[in-house]
Amino acid sequence: MALTLFEVAVWRDGRLRMLDQRLLPREERYLEFTSAEATARGIRDMVVRGAPAIGCATAFGVAVEARRLAARGIPASWSEAMAPGMRLLMESRPTAVNLRWALERMRPLLESTPPADVPDRLLAEAQAILKEDHEACREMGRHGASVLPEKSGGGVLTIMTHCNAGALATGGVYGTALGVIRGAVDAGRSLRVIACETRPFLQGARLTAWELHRDGIDTTLITDNMSGHLMSRGEIDVVVVGADRVAANGDAANKIGTYTHAVLARRHGIPFMVAAPLSTIDLQAADGSAIPIEERPEEEVTHLGGVRVAAAGVRVRNPAFDVTPAELITWFACEKGVVATPDRQKIAGLFSF
Repeated sequence: MALTLFEVAVWRDGRLRMLDQRLLPREERYLEFTSAEATARGIRDMVVRGAPAIGCATAFGVAVEARRLAARGIPASWSEAMAPGMRLLMESRPTAVNLRWALERMRPLLESTPPADVPDRLLAEAQAILKEDHEACREMGRHGASVLPEKSGGGVLTIMTHCNAGALATGGVYGTALGVIRGAVDAGRSLRVIACETRPFLQGARLTAWELHRDGIDTTLITDNMSGHLMSRGEIDVVVVGADRVAANGDAANKIGTYTHAVLARRHGIPFMVAAPLSTIDLQAADGSAIPIEERPEEEVTHLGGVRVAAAGVRVRNPAFDVTPAELITWFACEKGVVATPDRQKIAGLFSF
């Protein structure tokens, strides 16, 4: 399968360049960012989204901020000079742990690098994070695809996914959940995909269906509340989703609605896979209750395409994520392999090899 490489968050001519995913699939437009403040705003406003992609964008946001500060003269203390920008990045999206992971990986370089070399060293680290993401997604896809169930008689496997956990949600190649799907296609599996639209931001309708269609993968789009009906009719064989943060015990936070699909899948005996890189695992979060859940602007619920569809003045809740308990997860796939029925011991074990 020929892969589409997306420039989700890359370095171009001394600037961070990001594909504006808010406009997809109608328009492919790239925006440039020259400061941590602008990068944080782009992350918060959903120019880039998806935990691994946010991690890559954050790393480049740190690099571009160092470049901006160095143009004024090498700071007496890089840690002090970079602190405001890094704080803005940290506060931009609370649930995706890859953001914090990227900052923690970049921060020690401010003190351990000769001052004049800090901008170049930070950029090299951001480039390394992007490269590692590409490799992790390919490995994750291969591992995840290896445990997908076989259809009796060699029939077509139907995989349902929710939100967008594809190349657009990562460093631009393969993806996490969609990486498993692409890995299965590369392995010669015959499959079709059911993509949930994913209200209220429609990442499934706008991004997942578009990505898979570009790759020539048979894809059908449904609204989120159709999944139970299709499961009850035996039309879905397996569910594969990504994650924005995985707790130490295997609980997984993903786009709102994922928990509902997991409960329905358990009711109908359908295996449920979560695919995410090690960088998405938060060992500091004992379980899902420790994962912060972002509440986003009410306009995302009351408006559609800029047009109000809800009564003016109505109260709105807009939690962006929910938590699927580990007990509902059949497999957790990452770049190190796949663990069945994840728990605290199995999650910790992924970091030992």
